[in-house]
This record gives sequence, C-alpha cells and structure tokens, in this order.
Amino acid sequence: MLYLALLPVLIWLYLLLARGDFWRVGRLLSTDTATAGASARVVAVIPARNEAGVVGLAVQSLLGQRFAGDLHIVVIDDASSDGTAEVVRETAQRAGAATRVTLIRGSGPEPGWSGKVCAMARGVGVAAALQPDYLLFTDADIHHEPDHVARLVANARRLDVDLLSSMVLLTVSNSAERWLIPAFVFFFLKLYPPAWIAREGAATAGAAGGCMLVRPQALARSGGLAAIRSHIIDDCALARSIKRAGGRVCLGLTREARSLRPYGSWQEIGRMIARTAFNQLRHSWLLLFGTLLGLVVTYLMPPLLLFSGSRAGVACGAGAWAIMSLCYAPMVRFYRLNLLWTLTLPAAAAFYAAATVYSAWQFQLGRGGQWKGRAQDSPGP
Repeated sequence: MLYLALLPVLIWLYLLLARGDFWRVGRLLSTDTATAGASARVVAVIPARNEAGVVGLAVQSLLGQRFAGDLHIVVIDDASSDGTAEVVRETAQRAGAATRVTLIRGSGPEPGWSGKVCAMARGVGVAAALQPDYLLFTDADIHHEPDHVARLVANARRLDVDLLSSMVLLTVSNSAERWLIPAFVFFFLKLYPPAWIAREGAATAGAAGGCMLVRPQALARSGGLAAIRSHIIDDCALARSIKRAGGRVCLGLTREARSLRPYGSWQEIGRMIARTAFNQLRHSWLLLFGTLLGLVVTYLMPPLLLFSGSRAGVACGAGAWAIMSLCYAPMVRFYRLNLLWTLTLPAAAAFYAAATVYSAWQFQLGRGGQWKGRAQDSPGP
C-alpha cells in the first residue's frame, strides 16, 4: 500500500522538477519589440469555414496593427454557407484597406487533405507572390492586440527561430470554461514542454495553431504543407515537420492575442477535446488504456488516498495533491482566476479521460475529427 501510495508523489516530483519546467508560465511570456524592424514583410493566412460571427473582428484586429513593416491578409473561405466571405469583404472596405486583404473562395478540401490544411496551402500559394519574410498562420476567431505582430516578428528574430508559436488566451467566461480551459492548456504544455521544443536535437516539437509565425524558406525545406496534408492536429504536425528538416521551433504563451470563440458548456469543450484526442494517441487502444491508467494514478489517486484509512496513504495523497496544485497554480494565475481553482484539476482530468474515451468511440463509428460538419478522422475501408 505504501509503495502504491508513493507512486503519484514520485510522478508529481518528476513533473515539478524534471519535465522542462513546463508549469512555469511566466517564463513563456515576452513583450519585446526592440528588433521588429521596418523591412519585415508578413502575410497573415486565415482559413475560415462558417466564421461569419468572428472573422470580421479577427481581420479588423490585423488591419489595426502598429507594425512598421508590410502586413497583408489572405483569407481562405473554405466553402462557408453563412456569409463568411461577405463579412471579410465588408470589413476590409469599411477599414479602407481592400488592397491589403485577399479573399479566396474555396470549394472544400482536395482528396487526401484535411480541410484546414488544404485551405492553408491555398493561402500559402497566394502569399508566395508577395514574397513574405514571414507567414502568420492564424485562426479566424483570433483577435490580435495592436502590437502583437510586431512582437511576434521581434521575438522570432531575437530567438532566430523558423516557427514561433504563441498559445493565445482562451475564454474563461463561465464555470465550465474556468474548470476546463486552463487545464487544457496545462495538459498541452505538459505534453509539449516549451523548453524541450526549443532544444535543438530534441525530438519534442509542438505548436499552437491559433498563432504560428513561420519562415517560408523553412516551410519549403520541410516539404511544405503537403507534407502534413492529412493531419488534423496540423499545428504540432507542422512543428515536427519543420524541426525534422533542421528548423528551429519555439512555443510560448501570450496575452496579446485571444480567442473570440466561447465554449458555452462542458459539452462543447468535450466535443473540442474529442475531435483530436484519439488521433493524438495514434488510434491505439493500447495507448488509450495506458493514458487512462496514467490519468487515474497521476490525478485521481491523490484525492482518493485521502479516504484510504491509512496514515501513510493520506499523507502521500495530500502531498501529491499539494505538488499538483503547486504546478497548476501559475496557469490558474495566468487566467487570473482564484487559486482555489487549482483544487479542481483532478476533476478536470477525469473529464478529459471521459472525452478521450468518447473520441475513440467516435473514431470507431467513422465520426472522428468532427469539425464544422466534416468527419476527418475515420478507420478507413
């Protein structure tokens, strides 16, 4: 019993001390603009499918950037049925910036391509004629503060990286979001420690798709977006592709860009997780079992040990939960929430475990990777 009770303590000591300091959120923030330079040419590529409610605000935020270089915006309307294209066109006209916005009307993905990656590739094709120094891949629901592009370029140059990705601020406007969204970012950083991503020679590579600044030359060396055409976790696939081709990759967090997309309920967050969770596990039922076992031992055993009736078990459970809360506290503070939310991480982990099981079930039914009416991940024939 003692050895079993010690297991979550040892796991959390490892995560605290030897997992690349993934939990130290403050180290991942930067506001440097000193080296932004006037000569940088940036093309923002925005894939959009049925985003009429948010894409106008996203485009408007990019048109309002305080950036000394050139910034052009390419929006790819991916067969939308809600007037997305009209919103983009009207936004550009109202801003008097029609020449700075290029709108492409798409007809859906090519065979063998995921929808988003295909749309991104079409945008890159248009951007190539503008000979950009950087491509900014950003989502249609991302609002950028006025200095954000300048800061991205400054940091990319200062760090001399080929892919600089910023995890944007997600919404925490209701109880479900406060319970589950900081945990989502925490789990992501634990899986992809930024210090390991930045380390040359390390296999770890990851990115956050809402905001990725990429050197076109590095993208070309990696085989372009065709190299990841079928991936639905396109951001991390792109980071791996660029890093394997010898490129340098960096991931951080920012408050200078935020998502405009609210998740109104725990069901919506569950669907967001289920879209890619089983794909992340490479569709392996063995990895699914191992993941669930790991979640139980790491997150659920500490509170359960408090009811073990054993003095040693209670001490180990309390110790593991305390270290867990200590690791989670910087993320909770990043989202400016009460520190009592750190105590909810075990419950959040249980929710994510259930969503992962649901993801596997949806995949088995041929409904995996559901996004905007498309099932993009299935067992195949």
